[in-house]
Amino acid sequence: MIDKNMKMKKLLLYMILPAFALTWAACKKTSNYPGGVISPYIPLYDLRNLYKGSAIKLTKDLMYGSEKITGIVVSDYSGNNMPSGGYLMVQDHRRLSLLRGIAIPIGGDAAKYASGDSVVISVTGGTLTRANGTLQIQNISPNAVEKISGNNPIPANRVPSSSILKDPSSYESTLVAIVKGGFDPLPTPADNFAGDKIANDGFENITLHTDASATFATNALPVTANFYGVVFNNVTDKGALVPQIRMRKADDIKILSSTVEVTPIVISGFINDVSGGDGNYEYIQLLATQDIDFSITPFSVVVTNNAGASVPAGYPANGWATGGGSASPASMFRTFKFSLTTGTAKKGTYFYVGGAGKTIDGSSSTSMASSNWIRSFNYTNTDGDGFGARNGGFFANSGNAFGMAVFAGTTVTKDTQPIDVLFVGSGGQLFSAGPPAVGYKIANTDFYDVINPITLDSQPYYRQGSNTLCLAYTTPADQGFYYKLGGIYNPRLGKWVKARTQSIVQLTKKSTIDQIETEYPAGLVPTGLKD
Repeated sequence: MIDKNMKMKKLLLYMILPAFALTWAACKKTSNYPGGVISPYIPLYDLRNLYKGSAIKLTKDLMYGSEKITGIVVSDYSGNNMPSGGYLMVQDHRRLSLLRGIAIPIGGDAAKYASGDSVVISVTGGTLTRANGTLQIQNISPNAVEKISGNNPIPANRVPSSSILKDPSSYESTLVAIVKGGFDPLPTPADNFAGDKIANDGFENITLHTDASATFATNALPVTANFYGVVFNNVTDKGALVPQIRMRKADDIKILSSTVEVTPIVISGFINDVSGGDGNYEYIQLLATQDIDFSITPFSVVVTNNAGASVPAGYPANGWATGGGSASPASMFRTFKFSLTTGTAKKGTYFYVGGAGKTIDGSSSTSMASSNWIRSFNYTNTDGDGFGARNGGFFANSGNAFGMAVFAGTTVTKDTQPIDVLFVGSGGQLFSAGPPAVGYKIANTDFYDVINPITLDSQPYYRQGSNTLCLAYTTPADQGFYYKLGGIYNPRLGKWVKARTQSIVQLTKKSTIDQIETEYPAGLVPTGLKD
């Protein structure tokens, strides 16, 4: 018995010791670890994180056993718009798929490398420091750079300007795409790229810098374009990083439009699920971007409900004009139309379309009858204007997607393109590539693009190509959640200078109109205009 117990103790000891040794080895800081070999390449994400505000010399130990970096070149000197110093700019996403870049000043040899070249650079002995606003590895010989291959594709990295401004260091020395950028004031034929130009992409303003010697410096400014460029930073007296975009050559400018197209009406808010029963109480808030007399210039608002029981089922063969549903036996429509043919709306004012209840949050809540209702009727016992059967609620509260669109005129067919459109959710049979393609057409808005701004492919439908953005459903039900879509539209420029974002105001039976038409609560502003 004693021998058996001793054997068991020895066996347990032999099992515990290796486990302890492995645990100790894993915890010990060392460049050698069991069962693997250190990569010779340190990811740029990890390399940049070594910098803590003062210059450091790069050693093998400091770089966790690595000695080199590898990446894709994004600098290009053919357009004469790279800063002086001969920066070779490379980027990689070796760590957590997070794209990061770094600058290596190697003088005139930097121009020997083209955008898309794959390179390996020995950086041991170099100095990681921030100079002239740019984090860089100094004291690297041109001979330390080895080209592996060329003409490697660089996927377009569409980044909102607001993200770059919020975290300049993360985007520094990487190639970004500022999409649907424009200028304020609108360019004249004499305006060109030379100098610092402030571009707005619907998220924020960011600086495009072009040296006077750049080959495209005298090119005329477009109304709207995509701008591809490398992010550089300047440093303020207080140490803050201020980013700017340097386009590399004329091909980095992809003109999207040379004309201004103004949207007369934009969707600014709505409520799909009031407190209590929805029937006759749902409504859409819209903002006039110019003076409108609807008896002279009529419009339409169409809503779509794609619940599984909606009729007709399947993909919407007639798009926004699909209609459907019936009163007996009761079934839900696919689309429902309001025609706006009477009344007026002044530029910069809100008006409403929806149920005849005209209250802010369902039955027995604050009356909105004194507001500007351009079209309202009891849709629980009246069919839509042209299509869509009467129903107990024209918006869904959960499940498949619902949406709304504004159209110029009162004739809406499967081929009619709206002037503004928004969707909540993405589920259901919404788009089929066909042929023929079937779905809900979209407009050029802050959310959607009829032409893909990156690939330039046609994509006129929701859920086609890049048209996948949508708002999210709110839960739980029957809580009076109002979708307040704070954005800023500039009718002079014909574009959103701040994209709409989903904010929710929980209304009550005693809520007032100010809560959806003014700043409420503090800091939450409604959709507005900026000339």
